Amino acid sequence: MYSVFRNLAIIILSAKFFGLVARKFKAPQVVGEIIAGLIIGPCLLNLVHISDTISIFAEIGVVLLMFSTGLGTNLKQLMKAGPIATLVACVGVFVPLVGGTLLYGAFYGLGAIGSPEFYKALFIGTIMTATSVSITVATLQELGQLKGFLGTTIVSAAVIDDVIGIVVLTCVLGAGSGEEGGTSIGQVLINTVLFFVVAVIVGFVLYKAMTWLDNRNPHTQRITIASLGFCFAMAYIAEAYFGIADITGAYIAGIVLCTLEDAPYVERRVDISNYIIFAPIFFASIGLKTDISGLTPEIFLFCVCFVIVALITKIIGCGLAAKICRFNWGDSLKIGVGMMTRGEVALIVAQKGLDIGVVDSVYFTAVILLIVVSSVATPLVLKALFTKMPVQPHPSQAKQ
Repeated sequence: MYSVFRNLAIIILSAKFFGLVARKFKAPQVVGEIIAGLIIGPCLLNLVHISDTISIFAEIGVVLLMFSTGLGTNLKQLMKAGPIATLVACVGVFVPLVGGTLLYGAFYGLGAIGSPEFYKALFIGTIMTATSVSITVATLQELGQLKGFLGTTIVSAAVIDDVIGIVVLTCVLGAGSGEEGGTSIGQVLINTVLFFVVAVIVGFVLYKAMTWLDNRNPHTQRITIASLGFCFAMAYIAEAYFGIADITGAYIAGIVLCTLEDAPYVERRVDISNYIIFAPIFFASIGLKTDISGLTPEIFLFCVCFVIVALITKIIGCGLAAKICRFNWGDSLKIGVGMMTRGEVALIVAQKGLDIGVVDSVYFTAVILLIVVSSVATPLVLKALFTKMPVQPHPSQAKQ
């Protein structure tokens, strides 16, 4: 029992230490926290093992992370970029999904539609769909391109990309855990639609109630406590009554509350507990669960191909969609490169697959490698592109 406190102390301190080291090398802190898990876990020092308590802490961390992401969504910005960002996001999800599925099929075979092997292949493609909004925003902000039309399009497409990716994840997880693939997919789609209908109704009522509470008690703990209660309730409802991933419910809860006047205040309060305790445990737990004992030359080759396909399919999918939307080739390439970063959502997707047995822990190596490579490569490539090819006005701006 008391060993839990020892493990938590090791996880939190090592995650923060390596997170700071990663930041010193201008890499995202999440990379350092994952590396911490790899070092203190079975891969190297074998100091800490995953327990039920740590798994619960990690689950709370991922739920709060998605809730915070929803709270930080800018709906006005999202609606301005509108059709262009939506098309870029849709193609940016479809191409990697197909690419990842075919990659797994080339190595291990696809199997019949509805078979366990087919869903493993589909899940590998699903991992590739997510784009890291935080890394993209940080890169564009550093380059001074965040508030321009191109930057707005990239960020908006990244947000929509994550929404679509979560819906795809929900469908694949539900279908993959069912006994009959075709029927299960149909049922999951029905459950997904029903959940969003319920979410709209409940969200409207809760938004009015939370607005009233916010007006009466601005900048108080009450609004934060009520918001957290709503987050956990939506996570529970999604999982228990609709068979949808709890992170979907948490994300929708954040979207519902993101236009509250005190939404930034709530987000900061949530981040205090999450980024000090729960989130580091979640990211470190990814490293703890990574098993390289079964890393054969074939799986290592698959990991390398996984990274290459994941990066190229994002650039091709998002870049071509941008070109269709009348961006020039240079700006289309910038959009494709800006969308190729992977981060928290890719980890969350992989984690969910591991929980239900759709993907083996050895494939976490591929996900971690993808995050590290994309996190380092994207800022470097984007900086080179913006330096050599200045942004050109989009035709829609030229008419104004």
